[in-house]
Parts: sequence; structure tokens; C-alpha cells
Amino acid sequence: MLPSKKSFLATLVALTLAGCNSGSTDSGNDTQKPDEPNIPEAQAELTIGLLPDTQADGIKVAEHPMRAVLDKHLEQGVNIVIPVGDLTDKGTTTEWESWVGIAREYKAQGMEFLPLMGNHEDSFAYTTEWIDYMKEFIPEDAVHMPKREWLNYYVIRKNTLIIPLAYWNLPIAFPWIKEVVAEHRNNIDHVVIASHDGLVGAKYGETRELIVEGTEGGYRDDKLHSQWDQIRDFFYENDVVWVQGHEHLYQRSVIKAPVGTETQSWTPTGGNYRLPQYTQIVSGNASYKGYEFRYGERELVQNVIQMKMGTYNEGHDSYAYDVNAAQLAIKGDRIDYTAFSAPHTVKHNDDGAKELVDPEWVLMDKFSRTNNRCEKIIYANSLPEDMRPVLEYTASYRTNECVADDGSRVRVLAGENNTFNRVDSTQRTLSWTEGYSKAQSQNELMRMAYQFLFQKHASWTPNLNGDERIYPNEENENVTVRATTIDMKKLLSLSWSEASKETASDIAIISGTQNQSGIYQNAYGGEKDIQTEQGMPGSQPDGSAKAPHPLPSYATADWDLLKQSSDPYAFQFEVAPGVDFDKHQLAWKKGWGEWQTITSDECVFEGRFEDEYLDTPPNRVPGCHAEPLVGKDAAENNFWVVLHGDAEIALIK
Repeated sequence: MLPSKKSFLATLVALTLAGCNSGSTDSGNDTQKPDEPNIPEAQAELTIGLLPDTQADGIKVAEHPMRAVLDKHLEQGVNIVIPVGDLTDKGTTTEWESWVGIAREYKAQGMEFLPLMGNHEDSFAYTTEWIDYMKEFIPEDAVHMPKREWLNYYVIRKNTLIIPLAYWNLPIAFPWIKEVVAEHRNNIDHVVIASHDGLVGAKYGETRELIVEGTEGGYRDDKLHSQWDQIRDFFYENDVVWVQGHEHLYQRSVIKAPVGTETQSWTPTGGNYRLPQYTQIVSGNASYKGYEFRYGERELVQNVIQMKMGTYNEGHDSYAYDVNAAQLAIKGDRIDYTAFSAPHTVKHNDDGAKELVDPEWVLMDKFSRTNNRCEKIIYANSLPEDMRPVLEYTASYRTNECVADDGSRVRVLAGENNTFNRVDSTQRTLSWTEGYSKAQSQNELMRMAYQFLFQKHASWTPNLNGDERIYPNEENENVTVRATTIDMKKLLSLSWSEASKETASDIAIISGTQNQSGIYQNAYGGEKDIQTEQGMPGSQPDGSAKAPHPLPSYATADWDLLKQSSDPYAFQFEVAPGVDFDKHQLAWKKGWGEWQTITSDECVFEGRFEDEYLDTPPNRVPGCHAEPLVGKDAAENNFWVVLHGDAEIALIK
């Protein structure tokens, strides 16, 4: 049996932080702290949990992390678990028996498993045992790709199409994926594609492995090269959520589609616009090894939103592994994503469960979105001043309008991204072999790296991770990818959902303001201090190192998002035409789903918002200083509010 609805909702308290000031919300000062989190009104219709790589010593799988992840998924009400490959290390019979024995326990409690092959299983020598052991888990109603049965297949659960792919099968399966999506597009709201490796990845990625360092004439290599733009465009157009394993670290990023400058806001003829990108989630770790961050952000095609790793490499100040449990909770066209991590020092099954007896889980990443949304990438406030007018680089939360089906309009008016996470990467090498590689010279390898992965620095196309991201190695004719320091971005989304029975308007969902707290990790997961330590040499666009960044007083530098507020920002809600402005109030969803006015009537400020109110609030009647700052601009038919985190906002009568 899955846990009760009451138990499920209790764990979902962590899902969406309102992040409003429960002390004085007149400004972003010391009194600012998160308010009660809010949660969906009802249990999700479908919850998908990710099970990262579980390989261990070739005798058994990593039983303690595997159980910890599956227990967390049970607590979160997960219906479907996707083991994202590398279930085993060597594909031995004892490993299969170990994995299957554990999975059967959770299957008996109502979990459905959708396993896929990793690189440690991707061998014809393993196929027989893969089928023998996995056919009891791959659902009977799964539809298999012709000639790739048991390797690539799909199922539809509720309104979600789920497609598991074997390792490095994306180039081969892509034509089939397009057919499957086209067949079911009118009957689904979400597409989740799972594989072991990803198109871009964190430290691996098929683009580097099969294209930039690929083999000339290689079957997979040529397939990916010829479809690279098509894949990214198709994933963007179908709003794909890509989930994967392989990296033994956690990373969420967005991968850019191959388009020019597109409208990034509402237009009278086109409606709301998502950014031309798709979501890539590297699920983390459930094994007894951890990896460092190699190569860094592929900034030409990637924006890193959140990242965390634990390598248990004490020489690099990492004193534990991470175990990760991420979930996609789906209801209608809405996704609520949560990612939890916990540290542990278990290196072998014989060590015992140690910290994993009762893991210290923290909510370290989250987002909420619907299919009707507007998006903006917010850059860190470490941007050099002369770079800010270039391309899309801005540290401001300010957005254009996003319009609901009922005619309501919302936008973010002001706010600066002063609270962000930072991470280092290691130096690596790109190589080529004469007569074998796609690149047939050092210059050609440089060209391909800049064409597919890294931003070539120029004043009109600056690279925020360094002015010399790669350079020719004079000793061996290869190409060196510099170690650098990356400031993570924020993906701000304004989503709309239909009005509930308690609201008098459609509901605006603000997400992405509250995912970072000022943490700085080295490339191995070791802790650094963003306020006192500079970044790697050459990590700024001018060739200098990224400077230490002073954090605001409300930044916790803690992985637990339940403790973290966002930077203060102003949010505007314009009433739809025909709605009586004076008979409505601005409300938010709090606690267990109850809608409440944000502030009392007598504390609502009459007048338009001014940027200075983020730091110096206007005078209100005595006794209102402890209530959130809400304004009412009758001349423009809108309300505005200063917020300190993600929230759900609507009108009530």
C-alpha cells in the first residue's frame, strides 16, 4: 500500500515555499524569513520518482542508498520509479538478484518500476540477463521500439507519456520518439524522457562524446550530429522533461533550442511564450562513488539552475557522498518538482547503513510550472556592468506581462538577484585522433567545441565563465578546457492555472526565486565561502577571477530551502477587464491550501509601486509594519505586493 493521503500531504509541505515575510515584510532586511510553505489542494494524480545509479562492488548493488531513496519515494507518494541505468556494476547474477530482491519489496507496496539500461548494462553480453530480470518490472502494456524491444519503450500513465531509453540510444530512437509523441500528442499534457546519459549532461553528455570528440563515420556519432538541432527543437516544442543518471552528481539545467531571438513575453497575437529550451535533470547518486564537475557549464547551449555533489574526497574537502531522491508530482497540466539530498559515509554494504538508517533529507531544489507560462533566465549579480546590455544578460527579476485565460495580467516589477550559488569545475582535455575523429586538426576541434558547447568570447557575445574558455594545448595538439567558476542562474516562471472555487480569478504561480542561498562548492563538492573566496583564475569575462560576493542578511548559505527566503521582489496583478476592482483583494495560498488575503484592508497602501519600496517602504497606518507590503493602484487597475519567495497569487472577493 502507498502511504495515506494525510502522510503524503505532510511531506508535501516542502513543495512550494511561499517565502513571504512573517516578520516585517516592508523591506528585505534582517526580519525577513520564510513563511509557511503551501501545498497542492489535493494529492497529485501521478508522482514519478527517480532512482539514480545503484552500482557498487560487482557482487551486490548499493543496497543502503537504494533503500533510502525508495523509502523517501514512498513517503512522497511516488507511483512510478524510473531507475535511470547502471543498476549494476558488472552485470553479475548476484548483482541482479540483489537489485531485484529490493525492488520486489517496493513493488509489493504499489510502486511501478520503469528500468532502463546504463553503460554498465549496455552490452549484448548482458541483454539476456537484462530481459530475464527486468521483464517482471517493465509493464505488460509497454509499447516497445521495433528492433529495440526491452531497451526502448514507452507507457502512458494518466496524462503523461514516459519514454525510457537505453544508454546512448537517443540518436537511434529519435525518429521513433517523434512518431510516438505525434501519435499521442492530443491526449497527453506532459512528455518525460528518461535515459542514462543526456544530450549535454553535466560532466559527460552525448554532444561532447559523439560529436565534438566523435568518430568520423560512426553510426551513433553521425546520427546525433545530423539530428542535433532537430532534437533540441523538438524537445523545446514538446516541453520535454529529460531525466538521467550516469553522472553521480545532481544538476538541473535548461538546454537551449536552436533558434534566434524569440519573443520572451506575451504578445497580442501570440499569447504567452516559454523560452526556447527544455529541462534536463541529472538525478544524482545512490551508489558508493561520486564524481567531480568536469568541463563546467556548456554555456553556448546550457544554463545551470541548481547543482550539488558529494564525492567523499577528503583531499578536496568533501566529507560524504550524497544520496538523492527527486520527484515529479503531476496534476493536470501542472508539475511540482522536488529534489531531496542527504549526506552519508557508507562505502560498502558491509559498513552498515550508518547515516542512511535515518537520512537527514533536505529539500535542495524545486519548481512548479504549468503548460501556460512565461519564463525568464535571471543571471547572478556578479555580471560586469558593461556586459549587462548584451544578449539576455540581466540580474533583474523584472519581466513583461504574462496573461491568463481570464484576462488577468501579472508581471514582476523589480528585484535584483543578489542571492545565488556558485560552483567550480576542473580542467579537462578534448582530444582528437588523425584519420579517426570527426575533428581532423586542433583548429577543427576548437571550432567544434565552440560550435556545440562553449560560448566563444567577444564583446558582443561575452562568455560569463571566462574570456578564454578553451585554448590550444601546444604540447600535445589537443584542446584544454579551463577550470572555471560558474554562477548559477535562476529560471523564473510565471504560470497560470484555472481559478479554484475559493478564488475570483485564475491563479498565478511564481516559481524559481528561492532555489539558491549563497552556497559555493568546489568541483568535488567541498564547501567554499562565496563572501571571502574568489573564483578560479580567468573565470570572469575580462580574464580576472570572479570576486567574492557579499551576501544579503537573509541568505542562509544552506542547502535546506525551507530555511531560505528569496531576494525581495515586487509582483503586480492587473485585474481582468470587466472585474470590479474595488470588490476584490489580493490573496495567496498558505499552509494547507487555504486562500488568505495577503494583508488586512487597512494596511493596503494606496498608490503605484516605486522601486525604492523594496528597501524603504512607504508610510502606512500605525501597526502595519509587521504585515506584508501590498499596494493598490486604482488608476491602473492593479494590485502589487513585495514578496520574499515563490508564491501562488489570485484575487478573492
